[in-house]
Amino acid sequence: MTKIIGIGNALVDVLVHLADETRLNALQLPKGGMSHVDRPRYEELAAAVSTLSHEVATGGSAANTIHAMSLLGDEVGYVGTVGADEMGRFFASRAEERGIDVRLRVIRGGDTGVATTFITADGERTFATYLGVAPQIEFHPESDFIGNDAILHVEGYLVQDHDFIEQVLRSAKEAGMRVSYDLASWNIVQADREFVQHLVREYVDIVFANEEEAAAFSGQHDPETALQQLAALTEVAVVKVGKRGALGQRGQEHSVVAGLTVHAVDTTAAGDFFAAGFLHGLIHGWTLQRCLDLGNRTAAEVVQVVGTQVSRERLRANI
Repeated sequence: MTKIIGIGNALVDVLVHLADETRLNALQLPKGGMSHVDRPRYEELAAAVSTLSHEVATGGSAANTIHAMSLLGDEVGYVGTVGADEMGRFFASRAEERGIDVRLRVIRGGDTGVATTFITADGERTFATYLGVAPQIEFHPESDFIGNDAILHVEGYLVQDHDFIEQVLRSAKEAGMRVSYDLASWNIVQADREFVQHLVREYVDIVFANEEEAAAFSGQHDPETALQQLAALTEVAVVKVGKRGALGQRGQEHSVVAGLTVHAVDTTAAGDFFAAGFLHGLIHGWTLQRCLDLGNRTAAEVVQVVGTQVSRERLRANI
């Protein structure tokens, strides 16, 4: 069986439910925004959250995809960095419970990254992310899962360290792995467009983008045109268009699938779960349309719950 290995920022999500925007305003957090915070600001937010109803879940884009694939029954692994603290132990234990071959670098005296997520009654999310030691990742191709029948799934957030991400992708390709790459965020792509294009062109076999990320990458606001530009550089290209569904191209194989109508309560990790469903189909030799369809269905399951705590039974019922 093809093994999928994820690499990215290992985070713990602290999910906070708010009735309205009063608390956001008091904490000076722009609704719907994503802010990186330092340790003093994180401690301020943690103190505020401690008095509110909240729950904790594993997080991080690539980690979300790997967790979902483990629930789908796939052979998976994960590379990341945590602190020797309660949050780090939680991240590691949850991965091990799900059978993930987890290779975590543990830094004593360091803090595990935490994404504090405020969810208002309309389902919109506001993030305050403290990365802690998460970016201090080490990747050792001679020991970290390398094999000719493996895919390395990389989150685009790592692009902020040019030397590191290029070393990771180059090592993976030299070891015979295929590379799956999620563009992660339109603003990251826009800020570093030429370098991201270089990575996709030189190393990437499978690329995932949402509509905004595809536009930032290609300069084309029509999803189909953007898809074709991505497909010209990779073996497989996917553009997600939210509730409208997704488009995909694999060589001469082209497919469009419509979105599903569900009651969304939290869109956290929808794109990550889409990638999980799609990659599950890909490694099992499915048609492009069937891969896109499972991606849609897997994403639809996670938006109906708060956070990423979808049951194994619910995900596997879609296969």
